[in-house]
Amino acid sequence: MKSSKSSIFRRMSEAGLRGRGHDVAGLLLLVVAAISLLALFGDRAGIAGRLLESVMSVLVGIFRYVVPFALVLCAYAILRDKQSERTWRIAFGGSLTSLALSGMAHLVGDADGIRTTLDELRSSGGVIGAVVGEPLRRAVDDPGAWVVLLLGALFGVLVVTDTGLRQVLGFAGRIALLGGRQLGRGFRSLQSLGSEREISETSRRERQRPMPTISIPGRGLPVPEIEDASADDEFETVEVAAEEILSDELSTEEPGLREPGEDLLEEANGPQIDASAKDRPPEQMEIDLTTRPTGDWQLPGAGNLERSGSQDVDERLLQNGARNLEAALASHGVETRVTGMEVGPTVTRYELSLGKGVKVSRVTSLHKDIAYAMASADVRILAPIPGRSAIGVEVPNADRHLVALGDILATETASNAIHPLEVALGQDISGNAVMANLASMPHVLIAGATGAGKSSCINSVITSLLMRTTPDEVRMILIDPKRVELGQYDRLPHLLTQVVTNPKKAANALSWAVKEMERRYDVLSEIGFRDITGYNAAYDEGRLASDLNEEREFERMPFVVVVVDELNDLMMVAARDVEESITRLAQMARAVGIHLVIATQRPSVNVITGVIKANIPSRMAFAVSSLADSRVILDQPGAERLIGKGDMLVLSSNSSIAQRVQGCWVSEAEIHQVVAHWRRQAPETNYLEGVEGSADANPIVIPGGSSGDEDDDDLMMQAMAIIVETQLGSTSMLQRKLKVGFARAGRLMDLLEQRGVVGPSIGSKARDVLMTQEELDALLADR
Repeated sequence: MKSSKSSIFRRMSEAGLRGRGHDVAGLLLLVVAAISLLALFGDRAGIAGRLLESVMSVLVGIFRYVVPFALVLCAYAILRDKQSERTWRIAFGGSLTSLALSGMAHLVGDADGIRTTLDELRSSGGVIGAVVGEPLRRAVDDPGAWVVLLLGALFGVLVVTDTGLRQVLGFAGRIALLGGRQLGRGFRSLQSLGSEREISETSRRERQRPMPTISIPGRGLPVPEIEDASADDEFETVEVAAEEILSDELSTEEPGLREPGEDLLEEANGPQIDASAKDRPPEQMEIDLTTRPTGDWQLPGAGNLERSGSQDVDERLLQNGARNLEAALASHGVETRVTGMEVGPTVTRYELSLGKGVKVSRVTSLHKDIAYAMASADVRILAPIPGRSAIGVEVPNADRHLVALGDILATETASNAIHPLEVALGQDISGNAVMANLASMPHVLIAGATGAGKSSCINSVITSLLMRTTPDEVRMILIDPKRVELGQYDRLPHLLTQVVTNPKKAANALSWAVKEMERRYDVLSEIGFRDITGYNAAYDEGRLASDLNEEREFERMPFVVVVVDELNDLMMVAARDVEESITRLAQMARAVGIHLVIATQRPSVNVITGVIKANIPSRMAFAVSSLADSRVILDQPGAERLIGKGDMLVLSSNSSIAQRVQGCWVSEAEIHQVVAHWRRQAPETNYLEGVEGSADANPIVIPGGSSGDEDDDDLMMQAMAIIVETQLGSTSMLQRKLKVGFARAGRLMDLLEQRGVVGPSIGSKARDVLMTQEELDALLADR
């Protein structure tokens, strides 16, 4: 009977406590905390309280008065949050902080070492503080112990509050920035106290001045003035079609060229909005080139490329932005006036005219305040706008407009492009199409952070060449160490070799380009032409054989475009060979029609070396993370303020001012359609042998400007002499002594092994030297 009652009681207890473990633990901690408070501050807890107080005094010393409050905090955490992860996090962080504080109390207390009296332990950090603090004191002395304990306490607090160190530093930085701003504002208010009434009067007059009218280029009709922003009527969005945006006058002029005095006329007529909407094209695009393709090739039609729609321009938002910009600058005592606005696909540029006596530097120093007033993450200030007496404030659009490659190739700018190497880049800030001529660049460096739009830009360049040129006009070498970007262009008739993915073969391909450059120079010098343009013109007219009065077979020289998608991967494998080949091509290859397009996502001086930058003047910078990266790419700031997704700064070889361009987009499906068009015309691709070579092939030696068997024999004899004299068969030593790359030094070592100079490889150790000095002298005497 008793056993049945006990089992019933046990089952009832289990049923009552099931799922209540956290509640029981929390309540027990509250009971212990209450007894501790009564024992410490009132001595009213009896024997249990006095015992608990003695134990806490010995264990934690002076921190015994904190223990009840810590127990209450732990109980609150347990009762409030039943999840064990958060509870254990708070327990771990609190324990770590308590240990660190106990160690600090031991360092400042009177306790001398671990062996000390109970009174000394009670007045310092207790036994826990002695165990933590004394070993640290003996290991790193008092200063080092303080550093370790402070960091431990800080880490414990961060764990308890679930806060990251970056958040703490950011908060401290914001506090410091806010304090600095308040001090600066106070100082400026003291300075401007005498002129405050004048500034207020000026601001009042400016607010009363009506905003200028907006005229859309090509429409000729002024848009009615927008009423004050406080009006109750809703915003209206005006969809501007391309036929209405582009006027007849603009269609006959090259974008970017302005007539003298045009700026004065614009200022007299008020601000203009150059809306970047696209004209609606016909169904098919006919690309009319002066240089007609040779052979039986058919260019792809425009139907392979998609088009984007027209851009919506919200005029009310533009007017409000102009008012906010003027008000923000006026609040800092800077008198300005918005004289024009240009709406691009990505950003809107407000043109500011400064008041009399206002310095340009006062506007540029307020870019953070301007970004705050415009509710934007960041703004870019162009001071001044080239060729104009105005400052440009570029503010990102709330809704970005997609710029498609088909839009650019359908414009009149692309139709008037007659050179085979003119490619589509995108649209500038005024909405005009931007075409770049690789022949005039003559080489371009593309750099930016991951995901900023480099690969899209390369795809646009390659697809532009495929849409506008035939294999008889342009041939390409595509180098893709990442193996994911350019593989879709494989088996094209435009390619000299298959897409190169091996970094060592890529070095060989660049070396082949150097040798091809030298061969073309030999042909041009023999015939008497300065560049490839005159040679091809004479070839097309059939004048080459008659000029030389001999029966010699000549061939047309196509342009060669070498595209490197990731320079960093090549520099890691064969930095010296790659840098020397790129330098030689950049210095000399322009006249013979060989051009480089080099991209990298690591804009550091180890990848973009000074030698490469000095010989590649044209740059395209996408969004980067720091000012230092922008200076590496452009030698000037600006790229750190770009907003990504194709937003770039283009620095040409004939200008020191970067142009902001929104890169065009071409989808993977469009690329596949264009590639399939060319593959249908050339089912079997015949690559040129020897372009990429093999992975262990020897790149040519650039410093001497030539290559061949004689150079190889001389270099091998030098390597043989070095190894026999030093009696050390080391590949790395040959690299240093002969100033060659790793692949070439390894090849030389293999040849020396075949000739019996060194033994086989024995891992990481140097090879055994089998030839003596006497044998080497005899071999040299025989030569």
